[in-house]
Amino acid sequence: MLDFEDIPRPVVIRPHDMTRGEEVPLHRHSREQLVYAYKGLALVTTAHGAWVVPPNRAVWVPSNLDHGVKAITAAAMSSLFITPGVVGNLPKTCSVVAVPKLLRELIVHATAFDDRYDPDGPEGRIVVVIIDMLKTLKEVPLHLPMPRDERLKRIAEAIVEAPADTRTQRQWADSFGVSVRTLARLFPQQTGMSFGHWRQQARLMAALGRLADGEAVVSIALDLGYASQSAFIAMFKKALGTTPGRYFRK
Repeated sequence: MLDFEDIPRPVVIRPHDMTRGEEVPLHRHSREQLVYAYKGLALVTTAHGAWVVPPNRAVWVPSNLDHGVKAITAAAMSSLFITPGVVGNLPKTCSVVAVPKLLRELIVHATAFDDRYDPDGPEGRIVVVIIDMLKTLKEVPLHLPMPRDERLKRIAEAIVEAPADTRTQRQWADSFGVSVRTLARLFPQQTGMSFGHWRQQARLMAALGRLADGEAVVSIALDLGYASQSAFIAMFKKALGTTPGRYFRK
């Protein structure tokens, strides 16, 4: 298989499954990249931060930026490697974007394409539609910055994997061998959020992925540890300014 850098196509799509905990170390390439996990949870890391990738989100990685990828859970992923300039309106920095259902299905379908697909045939026309949809992607202001400290990072990954876990801040600290004072001090320093705010953000991101797939609000609320559907809706409205139903209609 040719290196994707050398393939004369505007978009090269490579599927790759990752087992839980598997990592791709820091690397860079001249193409831009859309990292998309359509099953499971992944983490994209750069020198400037880390971004969680739930199933209805992707991470846009500009060209020539050092980045790594880690699977928080077992993940089925696709990477779109894009010639710079083909999608000119996306951010010049690493960022999270929302992936519409249609684009998700097109990406999954296109993972079976040969690298040298016929640009004038049916596969090429599908890639043109994918490019058109990439141009419409919107950056998502809601993201989950990950701490750099290895102890805090392990706590954060455990919360992302099980957002309904009801352990207190002290219990999390005790479980991972860090003092409560250190946890309370480092979390804001490294993520810009208190531990409690960060955990709520993790739950909110988990909820967004499930809401996008059409799950009922009440089942999501209870699964994520909220006492009632109304308590979950109140949290959602406080964070995003609207109810779950109105958010997705908008």
